Amino acid sequence: MTTAYFSHPSSLDHVTPPGHPEQVARLQSIASALEDGTFADLDRRDAPIGRVDDILRCHPQRYFDKVEAASPSDGWVSLDGDTHMSPGSFNAALHGVGAITSAVDAVLENSAGNAFCAMRPPGHHAETETAMGFCLFGNAAIGAKYALDQHNLSRVAVLDFDVHHGNGTQDLLWSEERTLFASSHQMPLYPGTGASHETGAHNNVLNVSLAPMTGGREMQRAWGDVILPAVESFSPELIIVSAGFDAHAADPLANLNWTTEDFAWVTHAICDVADDTANGRVVSTLEGGYDLTALAASVAAHVSVLMERAK
Repeated sequence: MTTAYFSHPSSLDHVTPPGHPEQVARLQSIASALEDGTFADLDRRDAPIGRVDDILRCHPQRYFDKVEAASPSDGWVSLDGDTHMSPGSFNAALHGVGAITSAVDAVLENSAGNAFCAMRPPGHHAETETAMGFCLFGNAAIGAKYALDQHNLSRVAVLDFDVHHGNGTQDLLWSEERTLFASSHQMPLYPGTGASHETGAHNNVLNVSLAPMTGGREMQRAWGDVILPAVESFSPELIIVSAGFDAHAADPLANLNWTTEDFAWVTHAICDVADDTANGRVVSTLEGGYDLTALAASVAAHVSVLMERAK
């Protein structure tokens, strides 16, 4: 088996205002990088539209209705200072949900060794009833709840290496004792959450902050000494990765100094734990990353490792 790669043209219809960092070109740069012959064996699949019932595993109906009603017929609607919707945004967000649930199905039903979802808008800042940080629906958390409920799993870990704390995923999974949410992130930085004392209702949240201008050595210490031992102890049956690539030194929105090789390292390390506890089952979904060259190279490194490790 190889890696299932979920995408959909609807992601290109989510158009943000000029100059916005979360732009259509992000996916175009990723697609170009993955056209290389190295990725010929990727199992490329169209993401279906997500089911409302799956979104309601994390978000209430009133929030879903609010987001749907906000969808404009032309131009943009701003849900906050950073989060905008164009006419294609709502449909794109639904396909993002369809991507993560289909990826979970593919991996748990053994039609793929692991999976990567290249979709936008991203999801890890979307709280229970608040769209923020470019995000509408909490894809990673929805995927975790879907795996637990639909596939009768007992334990799912959501691991987030985006440079910004996944406050939305934390909020959505705070009281879900069948999950472990673990994050490394720069602090101080938007959104201002992710302190070590934020541990969830069942001690099921682990936050490790990284100081500005630190790099791969500090990242490897955080993951190797703190996060991954906790994941190993939790013994998940599936690992979902919120794969943000904005900790790269070239990224304009933060101040960490990771290299492309650091993203390969953390992907290998996550796959090692997945091999030990989850029969290698990993589902990864795109979050941040706003320097187009660095994003393309980092995603290529991440997907290369997934393909190498697919069982």
